[in-house]
Amino acid sequence: QVQLVESGGGLVQAGGSLRVSCAASGLTFRRFSMGWFRQAPGKEREFVAAISWIGGSTYYPDSVAGRFAISRDNAKNTVYLQMNSLKPEDTAVYYCAARGPLQQLGTRTDDYEYWGQGTQVTVSS
Repeated sequence: QVQLVESGGGLVQAGGSLRVSCAASGLTFRRFSMGWFRQAPGKEREFVAAISWIGGSTYYPDSVAGRFAISRDNAKNTVYLQMNSLKPEDTAVYYCAARGPLQQLGTRTDDYEYWGQGTQVTVSS
């Protein structure tokens, strides 16, 4: 059974940094592309970052490019999202997702088969 468990969310002031993590189990992690999405109250879930299963290619939307960085540690079956220069509009529940095996990174929610339960990130002004 595939499980994705996010951690590391919390409350941070605007301009601050936070790193969220996602530990995966029940899948051959190194063969899966991974993504991060977020969902604010009353809004649709939106793409935040993705990293491919091979080569480490990454992709970000303009809203977070230059501020957020996704990385993975295949030895620990974990994907990370480092968030810097946080803004109040970054407040949301952050979800990690897995796509694969052997699929390139995606940017749409329906590209991903497996999802975590989410972790709350709140940025105060």
